[in-house]
Amino acid sequence: MPTAPNDVRPFAQLDETDRAILSVLAADGRIPNNALAERVGVAPSTCLARVRALRESGAIRGFHAEIDPAALGVPLQALVSVRLAAHARDAVDAFRARSVRLPGVVSVFHVAGAEDYVLHVRAASGDALRDFVLDHLAVDPVVQHTQTSLIFEQARGRG
Repeated sequence: MPTAPNDVRPFAQLDETDRAILSVLAADGRIPNNALAERVGVAPSTCLARVRALRESGAIRGFHAEIDPAALGVPLQALVSVRLAAHARDAVDAFRARSVRLPGVVSVFHVAGAEDYVLHVRAASGDALRDFVLDHLAVDPVVQHTQTSLIFEQARGRG
C-alpha cells in the first residue's frame, strides 16, 4: 500500500514484536506464518493479525519473487541517472508518475545530489537500452540530462 511522500506513517509505534516480524520477513519472505510466529514468540493468530496490520500501515510494502532477469529475456540492467530541467513540484511529480510506468523500469529513486532521479532499468540488449533512453527520456521536455551506468553484477544485501 504505497503512500504519498508527505504521509506520516506510525512506524514509531511499532513495538519489539513488530520489528522482529519485519526482520524475519526481510530475511525470508516465504516463511510460513506458524514458523514466523514461533520465531518471534507469539501465537499464529496474533502473528497473522500483526502481519496484516503491518501491510495495512505500509511497513510491509509487498512480497515478491526475485527472478533472474535473464530468465525474463532482459539480461541487461542499468542505472540511468536523470537530471530534470525544472524542479517545480508538478514537474517532479509528473516525471515520477511517468517514469514508474515506462517499459523495463524496475525501480525509481528520487535522490539528492547532482542528479534528481536514478532509474533501475532492465533491457534485452544494448540497443534496447539505447532505445529506452532515446525514446522515453531524451524526448521528455523536463529531462535535461541522462547518464547510464551498466550493472555488471547485482548482489542483494541483508539490510
